[in-house]
Amino acid sequence: MDRPYIICHMVTSLDGKVTGDFLKKSEYSKFIEDYYRIHREYGADGFLCGRVTMEGSFPQPSVPSNDYDGPPIAREDYIAEKAAFYAVAIDPKGKLWWSNRAISDTDEGYDGAHIIEVLTESVPDAFLAHLRNKGVSYLFAGKTELNLPLAVQKLKKLFGIQTLLLEGGGIVNGSFLQDGLIDEISLVVVPTAEPSEKAIPLFQTGKYQSGDKAPASFRLKDTKKLDHGGLWLIYLKN
Repeated sequence: MDRPYIICHMVTSLDGKVTGDFLKKSEYSKFIEDYYRIHREYGADGFLCGRVTMEGSFPQPSVPSNDYDGPPIAREDYIAEKAAFYAVAIDPKGKLWWSNRAISDTDEGYDGAHIIEVLTESVPDAFLAHLRNKGVSYLFAGKTELNLPLAVQKLKKLFGIQTLLLEGGGIVNGSFLQDGLIDEISLVVVPTAEPSEKAIPLFQTGKYQSGDKAPASFRLKDTKKLDHGGLWLIYLKN
């Protein structure tokens, strides 16, 4: 396979929501801990999120001045370093102005992950100069529209990523699904429903997929009971 093995690993409510007030309730914190534990146990080479998820999980600094008076920067992939673990950000328009080359987090499953930005060639030179200055790697996957199959191929070819945890929002997850890029689905199911209309489902209509491909079907591999009434469901692509 010319791309990583991709596992969509998420926490959901019984009605398939991945955001909502239920995630903030103390009685469900055990399931969040289970999610992070499973994330670590997978032993993947990296995790991938969309811009919105990255902003919510790892607070961003204030956007610096966009003034840039240096020479034009070629739209070529930039490998700042090779690392043991990566944080891959889907950021086609260049809005994540990282303050460091790696994730800083209290959970060892995320802390220290070297950041790779997935961009389109439409991002400004000022943004690329900032990433280089901070030691953040980046790759290009399309001129103005994101090409996910190309992006994940580059993740394997350039960085050696063999296994990748997809932990995005509904749009990113849906885009990967519609492009047939999900090999396994791992769901930590919290025993509650989330009725809010603002809550986001596990998969939404994608906007990054490369075509109108039919989503792949999956088969149940395993079901594991978690304490306090939760479930861990594992599905494999048919």
